[in-house]
Amino acid sequence: MWTEEAGATAEAQESGIRNKSSSSSQIPVVGVVTEDDEAQDVFKPMDLNRVIKLLEETDKDGLEEKQLKFVKKLVQCYQNGLPLRDLAQIFKILNLCSGKIKNQPRFIESAYDIIKLCGLPFLKKKVSDEITYAEDTANSIALLGDLMKIPSSELRIQICKCIVDFYHAEPPKKHIPGYQQASSSYKIQMAEVGGLAKTMVQSMTLLENQLVEKLWVLKVLQHLSTSEVNCTIMMKAQAASGICTHLNDPDPSGQLLFRSSEILWNLLEKSSKEEVIQQLSNLECLLALKEVFKNLFMRGFSHYDRQLRNDILVITTIIAQNPEAPMIECGFTKDLILFATFNEVKSQNLLVKGLKLSNSYEDFELKKLLFNVIVILCKDLPTVQLLIDGKVILALFTYVKKPEKQKIIDWSAAQHEELQLHAIATLSSVAPLLIEEYMSCQGNARVLAFLEWCESEDPFFSHGNSFHGTGGRGNKFAQMRYSLRLLRAMVYLEDETVNKDLCEKGTIQQMIGIFKNIISKPNEKEEAIVLEIQSDILLILSGLCENHIQRKEIFGTEGVDIVLHVMKTDPRKLQSGLGYNVLLFSTLDSIWCCILGCYPSEDYFLEKEGIFLLLDLLALNQKKFCNLILGIMVEFCDNPKTAAHVNAWQGKKDQTAASLLIKLWRKEEKELGVKRDKNGKIIDFENLPGLSAEDFVTLCIIHRYLDFKIGEIWNEIYEEIKLEKLRPVTTDKKALEAITTASENIGKMVASLQSDIIESQACQDMQNEQKVYAKIQATHKQRELANKSWEDFLARTSNAKTLKVPSGGVVTVESTPARLVGGPLVDTDIALKKLPIRGGALQRVKAVKIVDAPKKSIPT
Repeated sequence: MWTEEAGATAEAQESGIRNKSSSSSQIPVVGVVTEDDEAQDVFKPMDLNRVIKLLEETDKDGLEEKQLKFVKKLVQCYQNGLPLRDLAQIFKILNLCSGKIKNQPRFIESAYDIIKLCGLPFLKKKVSDEITYAEDTANSIALLGDLMKIPSSELRIQICKCIVDFYHAEPPKKHIPGYQQASSSYKIQMAEVGGLAKTMVQSMTLLENQLVEKLWVLKVLQHLSTSEVNCTIMMKAQAASGICTHLNDPDPSGQLLFRSSEILWNLLEKSSKEEVIQQLSNLECLLALKEVFKNLFMRGFSHYDRQLRNDILVITTIIAQNPEAPMIECGFTKDLILFATFNEVKSQNLLVKGLKLSNSYEDFELKKLLFNVIVILCKDLPTVQLLIDGKVILALFTYVKKPEKQKIIDWSAAQHEELQLHAIATLSSVAPLLIEEYMSCQGNARVLAFLEWCESEDPFFSHGNSFHGTGGRGNKFAQMRYSLRLLRAMVYLEDETVNKDLCEKGTIQQMIGIFKNIISKPNEKEEAIVLEIQSDILLILSGLCENHIQRKEIFGTEGVDIVLHVMKTDPRKLQSGLGYNVLLFSTLDSIWCCILGCYPSEDYFLEKEGIFLLLDLLALNQKKFCNLILGIMVEFCDNPKTAAHVNAWQGKKDQTAASLLIKLWRKEEKELGVKRDKNGKIIDFENLPGLSAEDFVTLCIIHRYLDFKIGEIWNEIYEEIKLEKLRPVTTDKKALEAITTASENIGKMVASLQSDIIESQACQDMQNEQKVYAKIQATHKQRELANKSWEDFLARTSNAKTLKVPSGGVVTVESTPARLVGGPLVDTDIALKKLPIRGGALQRVKAVKIVDAPKKSIPT
């Protein structure tokens, strides 16, 4: 701090303003302003323009000392804050100082001191200053990033400290009358506008082997990445790949990994996720992530290490969603599968030898994350062989069994239940890809045995406190739900080995039994879960029974009963949103796959008024069900007993099946836009808008398309008979000739119709052409008459010979009778009053005649 006397002297010299106080002790120090001084705006104690001019000078004796002295004075003057209005000049001074550092190292201290001022509050005199000086402020802050190029560790660290202080704003050391601190977020906003994040990312390339500076830059980027704007800027500057590739750099403090992972998280959350994933989906980044995760997995024992390990795994899982990411090539997939299964499947791999997971929250989360990453990885088909080698199916099936009281469980009961559900959900994705492994592990038997336990009365207190355990608290619904999902996934592979094995193990009877048991114990509290279970059971039964009469017979009357039970559901529940619509779809599908084609089941369905229930559903007029119901009705009509049931049905207001179907037909026509007249007759099937003659020619072929296809097939048959030199019997030969002749006639008829259309169009074109010609001729005639009229007019007005020609007869006009005008020189108004008016018009006076010798004459 300089003395008051020195401060007064400097103030008098630089600003030219002398304090008129009686003694030097009364001269105010910098930042202390009297009311009179405030009015004169003396907060600015130095002529900044003169300082700038001084720094721009060169080649003078003692110039460096003078420049350093003035910069030092400037720093002392602004020790309580930087006014926004002075910011542009102060940073220009900073830029000049930094430019001198290379040849004059003493200016490092000057630049350092000015940068240190930037951590102080920015001050505004007016409320509008923040807007007025926004551009200057943004450009000034952006300069801080550019100064990172100066090869000075001290300077770089101070720049980083200054930027970090933006996010920890402190009030001014002293209150300066007439000024107030800019809003706490102002510096942060201006850093965004100036693009500071970009230059800070780029500065990372300058700090390859300088750990301290690198850690400070990462700390800055960690703060900057809390903003979406900055994250977007950083992403475009390739921050994700730049940071990720250095995750394994030596760092005894552990800050590098922590801050880097935090920045990557923010980039994924606050900028374009796809762009960031693309940046990280390269061999170099994945190798770095792999080594970090492996080291933390094997040697990370602290709470902090485990958290960091899980964060890295989540980032890896996100990257693995990109099919182009070389997860297999870098060996990461193989390691993840090993880590996911080493607890359940004994491995001699050195990576997991002696390792053991605890039941801590972090290790529990790790186990679930590893199950999840397997689901992501299995979407890449080349991963399948690694899943086989890693015995993933066997590892997951260790959870598909009832709890064992005797066995020592590492996980708590709640943790084991959640892992169990997660494992079964994972099997639903993985097992369909590994059918042989599933069967070799007796997968069907394990799942069916587990379902028996789910249905049993064994006491079991389910916690139901996880995503997968939703709706399963105090019951086994969650376990049943995910087991049935697994069975449904396997059945719908349509692999006969799997389905045959299921049927041989009594799956059809077991599914029907579970369904009936659920019906007998209604549970309104978990209604949505129960409906999903029922839907899955019906879909499993449909998959097993489709195209297999013997299995349909096993489905039998018990199966028909559960189908009829669902069809009797109150129609109002279809709008509840709980899942009744899905259940009804599954039910209709089971009718198609499990009942149709099996006559005993069809007859039983008819006896139990199943057709009535189908027509009741059809009468609900819900388009999403109509097609499926109508298809089922068509198939049922092959059964001779169906017609009587259809004719016997009566809906509301004594509606019959025939009237219902006709009503549906009309509705379909309306949706298709088919128009009818007042009597119901179709008036536009052919009246399609915007069709040319060529289109109508094509339409003729479209109308007869099926006839042509049939003719083509019969022609192929005829050619094959000739090729194989076969002689059809007389009746077949006559039939074949008749069909061939009919096909030819249809072709000739279509060709004739097309010719008529083309000829008609040609005639129409000719008529249109004649009309155009007539219009052109009329236009030319009119133009000729107009020209002739104009020539006559010109002749009458300008041709002397024409003007001499006699004009013809003479018209004589007699004087107006006195009775109309009242005599000569009479008052005009009086004359008008005497005018005879009839119906609002003057009387017509017939006093004009043509004579040979006129009294008064005018040319006609």
